Amino acid sequence: MMLVLPALFLTSCSDDDDATVAPEESKTFQLASVSDPAISGTAKFIKNSDNSTTIELQLKGTSSGGMHPAHIYFNTAAEGGNIALTLGTVDGTTGFSSITTSTLKDNSAISYEELLSFDGYINVHVSNDIDTLIAQGDIGENELTGLATTYPLASVSNPAISGSVTLEKRENGEALATIKLQGTEDGVEYPAHIHTGSVANAPGAITVPLSSVQGKTGISKTNIKNLKGSADFFGYEKLLTIDGYVNVHNPVPADLTVLVAQGNVGKNK
Repeated sequence: MMLVLPALFLTSCSDDDDATVAPEESKTFQLASVSDPAISGTAKFIKNSDNSTTIELQLKGTSSGGMHPAHIYFNTAAEGGNIALTLGTVDGTTGFSSITTSTLKDNSAISYEELLSFDGYINVHVSNDIDTLIAQGDIGENELTGLATTYPLASVSNPAISGSVTLEKRENGEALATIKLQGTEDGVEYPAHIHTGSVANAPGAITVPLSSVQGKTGISKTNIKNLKGSADFFGYEKLLTIDGYVNVHNPVPADLTVLVAQGNVGKNK
């Protein structure tokens, strides 16, 4: 008996080792709040043995009973694009949805690895209102790396309006430019650009058109990968050394000489 028991124990341990489950291969992207600051979450991409992908959305702050449609779109959230893939509808009670897929909406094949480098973003919508978003996040090559630089934008013609512009680096080297202003007027759009030169020697030519600041939120988001009129790549790293400044203009198309906010960027910081 003393000889048999150790042999049985060793055999049992060997069987347990053989049954060890392979670690899960996955990637998680962040989904930020949009219309409701209480709602945010994640999108988890899980690789399956057949190279299909399970996509799990998990939101916090959703209301019980709500059902929230979700999709992956082409391009960055700042640019907008068409639907590439319909995701599972998020159950407001649990904040959860899940689908497994190996194809896009047009039935073209897509692998787990291709989804991790996809040029896209996710939108989660309000129930029965596709135009209102509760959560959004860039995925794949558009994911933000965490590297960011912020420049102040000072008041010009309106002392109530000021703020900042932040440049954030994406995985593909492109940049997300976000203008945030306080004191803007609801229902008004404020044109914005990066100009050549510095505030001290303005005016300079427009080198990067930026999305107009929306007066209701005071926010503008622009994806930047090249300069105006050029196909050459010009992303985050080059923007940090650009000879430029930002103008946010008065919302009168016929008179862009009137400014509401202005600030140096790049090497002129």
